[in-house]
Amino acid sequence: MYLNKHHGSKFAGTDRLLNKVIQPADKTFIQGEGNMNTTTTSVPSYITRWFNELKPLPVKEAVPDASRACVFSADMIAGFLSTGNLASERVARLAQPVRETFDMSYRHGIRHFVLCQDTHHPGSPEFDAFPSHSVRGSEESTTIPELKSLPFSSIFTIIEKNSLNPALGTDFDKWLDEHRDVNTAIVVGNCTDLCVYQLAMHLRLRANALDYRDYAVIVPANAVDTYSLSEETARKTGALAHPGDFFHQVFLYHMAINGIRIIGKLT
Repeated sequence: MYLNKHHGSKFAGTDRLLNKVIQPADKTFIQGEGNMNTTTTSVPSYITRWFNELKPLPVKEAVPDASRACVFSADMIAGFLSTGNLASERVARLAQPVRETFDMSYRHGIRHFVLCQDTHHPGSPEFDAFPSHSVRGSEESTTIPELKSLPFSSIFTIIEKNSLNPALGTDFDKWLDEHRDVNTAIVVGNCTDLCVYQLAMHLRLRANALDYRDYAVIVPANAVDTYSLSEETARKTGALAHPGDFFHQVFLYHMAINGIRIIGKLT
């Protein structure tokens, strides 16, 4: 999905080239006072252990009142799963678990589905950091067919966004204000460390700021992911390396630190 740019090369398919950049327990330290200059070459073992121990959660337990719940998705669009500069094979594998989460949620009685989707202006400043992608009116900016083909897709609310954040310059907060009864947010999509993180954290921090004490944000780990770009490929293209497992696990862990409930999957 997202790849640091500084040029316009197409990186689709580079996920498989990670070649075990991450070794779960290997660490390297730079000598420095109080370990302030510590660098880590892997996912810390305690984070990997936490991640591997995530448990599934029955939807009936996660959502006791379906009328007060919403499924929020980040960037489940063609531009990140199937076509364009930022299409990722790893992210493409989200299509089925996200569809299953939508379908399960609907069968449980949830009727709010909000899809936050990149719909960029042609001259978006974001293209200074990432290659051009998901421009308004292009195929890349369209919802993936796995979701569009769901029989209840007519009730989806689409939030078009021009940045990683779902609320800046959009009607997202207006929707939340108009649906104050919603107190359970299920967040799915991509990328874990970019748009998913921005979406889940916005929901959590907004609820904190407004003193919504009964508000829960839930992220099923199987229904979110991020792209991988190996150091070797990054060096060849002039981009920045992006080890997918590292960022996926660390950002889920960071969301958990902030009060977001991370589960293995909804069942």
